[in-house]
Amino acid sequence: MRYLLTLCLLLAGPVAMAETYKWTEGGRTVISDTPPPGRATAVTKAGTTNEPGDNLPFAVKKAMEAFPVTLYTAADCADDCRLARDLLTRRGVPFSETVVETQAQIEELKQLIGEPAVPALKVGKQSHRGFQVAAYNNLLDLAGYPKTAPYGSKPSGGPSK
Repeated sequence: MRYLLTLCLLLAGPVAMAETYKWTEGGRTVISDTPPPGRATAVTKAGTTNEPGDNLPFAVKKAMEAFPVTLYTAADCADDCRLARDLLTRRGVPFSETVVETQAQIEELKQLIGEPAVPALKVGKQSHRGFQVAAYNNLLDLAGYPKTAPYGSKPSGGPSK
């Protein structure tokens, strides 16, 4: 029995790694693991187009879509803003960073947390004022972000005025 299972797994491996093709033929879309015939139009190999974030794990992509992360900082915020940035990077959280400089950005921050204090973290519709490791981790955990960055990942955030 164990040998049969092993044989099935060995035979299924190449099938799982087969290329997938997508094309239009006679007004209908066809998706197959065999190359299209010569009369097919609009042929593409599945997985050949790289979209932003393709290298991210599925759980991170899902969390990123539902709960985008924004870190609000300022030029004169050194230690706490760096610690907040480092925490997000260690966890492998894709984030955008808004350096609060203009009156419009100050007003946006007031709307978000009640006062223009940095650092501030926004995860989806939830936010937190100041830097507190437990509070940041709690927001990120609830949103489904990983506890640590995947091996070999690069920092993903940075200022975006």
